[in-house]
Amino acid sequence: MVLAPLALARAAPPPGAAACSGCHAAAPDIATPVPRLAGLEAAAIVTAMEAFREGQREATVMDRIARGFSDEEIRAIAAWYAGQP
Repeated sequence: MVLAPLALARAAPPPGAAACSGCHAAAPDIATPVPRLAGLEAAAIVTAMEAFREGQREATVMDRIARGFSDEEIRAIAAWYAGQP
């Protein structure tokens, strides 16, 4: 089932997504070197998480965090963030 972006924005975050907000700001007006996830393309988030998990992308903590998620969880988190305004 594919949800429309508005439905995803209103949906509760999938398991694991809340942990992202500790470093990734939700509001666009917050200055941080950590990229904002809301509104990014889901495929870009999935690609980044896979690269972190496989050690193909430099990281401070994201490599360890990414290893804690299954492919299904990563896709669900990415889809939810992509649907956020």
